[in-house]
Amino acid sequence: MSFDCLKTMHGHSTGNGASLLLYTAPVLTFSRVFKKKSTEQFSCFPYVMTLFNCLIYTWYGLPIVSHRWENFPLVTINGVGIVLESIFIFVYFCYASPNEKIKVGVIFVPVMVVFGLTTAISAVVFDDHRHRRSFVGSVGLVASISMYGSPLIVMKKVIETKSVEYMPFYLSLFSFLASSLWLAYGLLSHDLFLASPNMVGTPLGILQLIIYFKYKNKGPPITTTVVSKWDEEKNKSKLELVVDVDHDGDGNDNEKKFMNAC
Repeated sequence: MSFDCLKTMHGHSTGNGASLLLYTAPVLTFSRVFKKKSTEQFSCFPYVMTLFNCLIYTWYGLPIVSHRWENFPLVTINGVGIVLESIFIFVYFCYASPNEKIKVGVIFVPVMVVFGLTTAISAVVFDDHRHRRSFVGSVGLVASISMYGSPLIVMKKVIETKSVEYMPFYLSLFSFLASSLWLAYGLLSHDLFLASPNMVGTPLGILQLIIYFKYKNKGPPITTTVVSKWDEEKNKSKLELVVDVDHDGDGNDNEKKFMNAC
């Protein structure tokens, strides 16, 4: 079996399989969004960065940038990723609060502008595959590092609240698997533009898993307070149990709820 066949088989079977799991992992998160009709404290940033990564590497794998179809596995899996991440972002936008919708736009629009400029410059300015691959691969390097680094926002919240409620386990696991396998694919292909970002993504995936298992059995700080109030209608005092579940660790009084009264 030739080396090219081995490389292609690895890309199709292992790398694509792990990436498919990574791209479909948010299904569990968005089933919760559908059920509660709210994005709660989930961030859209990882999904937009993943879409950016998929767009760049789909373009990178096409014959206009790569030599013929040598990187065909990139086109197939990232093409699927584009569809899935677009759906996730659309659903997020539909159920997000007005402020969150603005944040989505602030992130999404520049990403699409950068992608448009990348395709235009690589297709018009450069005349050969080598320079096109270097240019698009450099942009892809930034896109991949942004995608693998985006969970750092969530990890910060996990450490602050000591809760993994908004850090999906399967997203972290499949991120680690996908980056590890694409690292191997890049090394087999002698393609530093594929291997380099995954050299960053693999340790970040390990870090996510370490943080998840460290805080998985812990929850947000809960404070209970017994408050005595005078009921003028019944002319007697009553006790109310106030439960404060501080999800974001900021001590916001709006998160306090009266759970019981006697």
